[in-house]
This record gives sequence, structure tokens and C-alpha cells, in this order.
Amino acid sequence: MEAAFMDSGTTVDKGENARLSSFIGAIAIADLVKTTLGPKGMDKILQRVGEHDQSVSVTNDGATILKSVNLDNAAAKVLVDIARVQDDEVGDGTTSVAVLCGELLREAEDLIAQRIHPQTIAQGWRLARSAARAALEASAIDNSQNEEAFRDDLFRIARTTLSSKLVTYEKDYFANLAVDAVMRLRGSNNLDHIQLLKKPGGHLRDSYLEEGFLLDKKIGVGQPKRIENAKILLANTSMDTDKIKIYGSRVRVDSLNKVAEIEEAEKDRMRQKCEKIIAHGCNVFINRQLIYNLPESIFTDRGIMAIEHADFDGIERLAAVTGGEVVSTFDRPDLVTMGECDVIEEVMIGEDKVIRLGGCKSGEACSIVLRGASSHATVKEPRIIYGGGCTETIMAQAVDRLAESTPGKKALAMSAFARALRQLPAIVADNGGYDSAELVTQLRAAHASGKNTYGLDMYNGTIGDMKELGVAESFKSKLCVLLSASEAAEMILRVDDIIKCAPRQREQGY
Repeated sequence: MEAAFMDSGTTVDKGENARLSSFIGAIAIADLVKTTLGPKGMDKILQRVGEHDQSVSVTNDGATILKSVNLDNAAAKVLVDIARVQDDEVGDGTTSVAVLCGELLREAEDLIAQRIHPQTIAQGWRLARSAARAALEASAIDNSQNEEAFRDDLFRIARTTLSSKLVTYEKDYFANLAVDAVMRLRGSNNLDHIQLLKKPGGHLRDSYLEEGFLLDKKIGVGQPKRIENAKILLANTSMDTDKIKIYGSRVRVDSLNKVAEIEEAEKDRMRQKCEKIIAHGCNVFINRQLIYNLPESIFTDRGIMAIEHADFDGIERLAAVTGGEVVSTFDRPDLVTMGECDVIEEVMIGEDKVIRLGGCKSGEACSIVLRGASSHATVKEPRIIYGGGCTETIMAQAVDRLAESTPGKKALAMSAFARALRQLPAIVADNGGYDSAELVTQLRAAHASGKNTYGLDMYNGTIGDMKELGVAESFKSKLCVLLSASEAAEMILRVDDIIKCAPRQREQGY
């Protein structure tokens, strides 16, 4: 009936067909990344098939894998989006959020086959989500008032996060690097103060934390390579010879002398601009754009260090750590706040020269120099929870208890939610080559007997005390996984029509 008043090229999938299409797409994506979950997860080879780019990369990071897959299924794209949001917000748990959403939809498929309405399932899931969140918050530990214990918590979170990455064999070393950098922030949460500088070559162990800010740029020819008590003018201005910047413009002259006069006039304007910059009293000039030969030679004659092409990201970071502001005009030196640091010097990393800014006005500034890989950690939520499937089991227990006292079909949906939560430790065990059914039932029995800190010991193939093993995760990461996955699954579950519209055709002559 609807096809009668719809444009050609528009298709509608209705009812069961729409729901089946959504479920199949989302579950397929979850199954794609499922085998990468946990410290013993498998890796994926991503090969580009472009005409000029056939590069190959090996990764087990869920967000990286999902970003690389071209999809046509709308529900599958929802899973990719929630993994991307998880990566942006927390930086960890990207695989978990996709897998949990897939498992919830797998359970929903069975419930719909039992003729339970999607709204009833969604209602049960909301009750289950509230119970699971309350259990998660009750199991969280906050040591932010004790600096030594807090640092140990951060170290354990970073170590657990890196267990599933390619740097797993150096995870203690990289966890210490990340924690030392984050602790220097002193609670400011401004990650611009931490610079990640990647220099290929050398060993992973050659990575280190530099107390200062490193800029991967070059100092101008003939200029001082070290300046103490630096006064830094940060700018975003054109330092090439002032051109007539109008597309297609031409200047007609009747002799070469007049060409020389025009060039000289341009140079005079640049000299005046350089004098205005020097009048600020700076001894270091850092520009976002290029600095051409004439202004560079003027700065050299005055003994000023000039650094060019500090791109937008670099210049904004510099403004944050040196306490200066980025300027574009130089007529009012009295209104300009210049950056400050104790020393600027050129240093060697491997075979490359970089510029080090030491003793920045913002004392928490530091740089992590990575030789071969990367690590990332943030402290926006001080609470931790125990990993290894421990919190999933606690949440599933809380949901089961609530389901027992809940009347109606909602209780079936809540039990399905608990089963989906228990699937996460089961998948982690499967990926390690262990008997998941045996380990998960042992874990349930341990929690039922009051051992609420027990989880999977993936290095011995048994269950163990996560507190003693030092396996911890970020509370914020786990909470985002729970909320994002359940909300996305609920959204997909409530779909009953999928409408695909062809793009509007242009009319003839346009």
C-alpha cells in the first residue's frame, strides 16, 4: 500500500523482516570483534584494498577494527557508533560495549520467538540496568584521598588496559609511564599538558617520560640553540612576503625596475612586521605558519629563536603549557600575554633533533616519548572496580535477585539481561582456550559464597582473587559499557520499520 505514494528507489522493510535484519547485522558485528576480547584475545589483520594504498596493520583494538569496516546495515552502524563514542569518552572498553550489545540482542531474539513484545523486553531491561548500575556503584572503590593507594589503583587500571594490547610484555613499564604523566596533572584533567611523541626505531623500553614539553620542529638557521628564561611570543600569522592574495590578480609593469620596486616594497612591509614582533620583548618566536628566509634572517640578526610551522594542535598545546596566548596582530604589545619557560633547547632522541621546553609556567606539562607503540590513560573518575569478569558476575547476581521478586514477563527479560552479562567472562575464557562453562559456574559459586572480589585468572586458567592479582578497571569505563550497550540494544529492539530512501534525482539542466 505504502509503495503507491513513495518515490521509486524507496524501500521499506516491515515488522519481523526489519527486526531480523537489525538483529543479524548487529550480532554479526559483535561476533566480528568478540574473539579479540580479553588479555588472550586474537588479533585481526586489516588490509586496505585501495588502488594506491594496500597497507596492512595488525590490531586487536575493537574501535580500530570497527572503524575500518564498511557497512550497509543500519543496526551494525549503531554498534560502530557506540564503540567510537566509548573510545572518545574513556579510551577503553570498545570491544566490550559492542559484544555486550550483541549478546543482549541475541537474548532478545529468543524472547521475541517466545511471543514477548519488544516493549515488555525493553521495560525489563530498564529495571535490570538500574539494578546492575546500583551493584556496580556499590562495588566501586575510591582511594582518591590517599595518594599512594590512588597511584596504585591507576597503575593497576593501566596495567589491565595494556594486557590486551601489543605492548603487553612491557605493560608494567608503560603503565608506570602513563601513571607518572597523569599524576603530574594534579587533578586538572587537561590532557593538552601531556604530549605524546612517537619516534620509530629503538626498543619499547627506550620510551620514557620527559619532564617538559617536546616540540618536533626545527630551530631557524644560525639562531641560538639554547635560551634560558625564555619569553615566548606565540603567533598564527603569515610570515611569507606579503602577496596580493586575490585569485587571478595580475600586476602590469613596463620595466623590470618597477618589479624590483614592488618586491622591495613587499620586503619593507615584512621588515616593519618583524620590528613590531621584536618590540614585544620576546626572545623566542613560535609561529603556526611558515617563516620565510627574510624574516628568519631578521630574527637571526637580533638573536631571537624562531620556530616555524607549529601546526594548530601544537600551537594550542604550547599556549596551554606556557601560559601564553596565540596572537595574529602585533600593534598592541601591552595587551599580549607571552608564554614563559625556564629553558628552550635542542635535544636528540634517537637520530632526530627535537626542541625541549623545560620548566614551563604550567608545571604539570610533560611528554611521553614512545619508541614503537603508544599508551593512553586519563583520570576523570577516581573510582575503580575489579576486572576479570568480577563486576559482570556481581551485576548479574543483582539482576537475578531482582528478577526473582518481579512479576510478569519482565522477569524473563531481566534474566536474559543477566545471562548476557555473564557471557562477557565466558567469551574471555573461550578466547584464552579454557573451558568457559566450567570457569563461569565456578565464578558464580564463589560469588554466591561471599567471595565478591573473585574473577578469572587468565594466566593460570582458574578463578582467583582480583584484589590479590591486581586486576582493576576504571569504574567510568565499565559504567559506559553497561549504559551504552543496553541503550543501543533497546533502540535496535524497538525498530519495526527500516526505510531506505534513494537520493533525490537532480532535474534535467541542473
